Amino acid sequence: MNDRSLQMMMQETERDIHISHEDDSLPNNNEDMVEAFRNLLLLHGNLPTKHGDHNTLRRFLKMRDFDLEKSKDAFLNYIKWRVDYKVDLISQTFKFEEYGEVKKHYPHGFHKVDKTGRPIYIERLGMADLTAFLKATTIDRYVKYHIKEQEKTLRFRYPACSIAADKHVSSTTTILDVSGIGMSNFSKPARSLFMEIQKIDSNYYPETLHRLFVVNASSGFRMLWLALKTFLDARTLAKVQVLGPNYLGELLEAIDPSNLPTFLGGNCTCSDHGGCLFSDEGPWNDPDIKEKIQEPSTIGDAELESMDKVTENAPANQKESSGKIMITLEKYAALKTAVKDSHKRIEMLEVSLHETKKVLNGLAEIIEAIQPNQTYSQMQTGLELCGILRTTAINAIMCRANLSHMQLHV
Repeated sequence: MNDRSLQMMMQETERDIHISHEDDSLPNNNEDMVEAFRNLLLLHGNLPTKHGDHNTLRRFLKMRDFDLEKSKDAFLNYIKWRVDYKVDLISQTFKFEEYGEVKKHYPHGFHKVDKTGRPIYIERLGMADLTAFLKATTIDRYVKYHIKEQEKTLRFRYPACSIAADKHVSSTTTILDVSGIGMSNFSKPARSLFMEIQKIDSNYYPETLHRLFVVNASSGFRMLWLALKTFLDARTLAKVQVLGPNYLGELLEAIDPSNLPTFLGGNCTCSDHGGCLFSDEGPWNDPDIKEKIQEPSTIGDAELESMDKVTENAPANQKESSGKIMITLEKYAALKTAVKDSHKRIEMLEVSLHETKKVLNGLAEIIEAIQPNQTYSQMQTGLELCGILRTTAINAIMCRANLSHMQLHV
């Protein structure tokens, strides 16, 4: 590839690399949309109390551009994944003993908050040693660790940040330092890890990214970016900004220097914690805030088997526990049939009323035409029309009565 071709590709890439501030707004009827989504899930018996909160439903609605059916499918896929993968067990019991060793070979972690109060997540991909990383752990174990961290963010980091900022916080500002990263770094193990993490975050933790800064991007990384972005959806891509070595101005617009590590141009070292990426510093560690957030219960070994069974039987359990507020599928089917019947009867009523109107109009014309010296046959015609009118009117009344009776029983 010659220099001109590379330059043209770089320009094309630059047009695609931009940032869009996360739009936290919903349509004007946002509460109605969430409530409609909740009712749809209730009708199908698929709304676990634990995961049916307003914010979770809102995220899945945004994920599918507020299409209720598509949002329902995505949400049910999420619930099934939680059961199949035993996410609650991972969150409560998984021990990542190799945590310290993994951090050395793959520097990453949460560190304080941005100017809007959102948690900051940082990865120093340029310093990652994948060979040493895979000696310290496995992709499967790291994925479980990642899930556990995602659960912690949802349950503790976001609520803590919301309390500290005195406003709702439900997304993260992420910084990826890709110094020295290029096509040669995207090996098969790296691809496997990237794709697995991306799949989990996109499908099961949607709309938790506020904005993503990729810093220290070289021309080699920009070539890699052309491949990587094919794995990302449009909503995620709109939140990404790829920057070269002159990134500091952009970061400081979003993050105070005191909350930015020195290796990214800020003032923080977290020397008491062995470095910023080892500190997990943030409002979620504030003792006063922690008291306001319900801590998870400690699960003993004797309880694991019973918890496992509860997780596997979650759909049955959720139906039993929420039976008082849940419309059963049988009732839902009955309602659908009743509504269909209603439409048919309304159509019959409309036909009857239309015929009655025609008869009335005809009778009015006959009455107007009748003279005092009318013949017997003319009178007979009038009587016959009156009989037709009577029959049509009775049919209309009966149809209306049947409709009312059916509605009362529904």
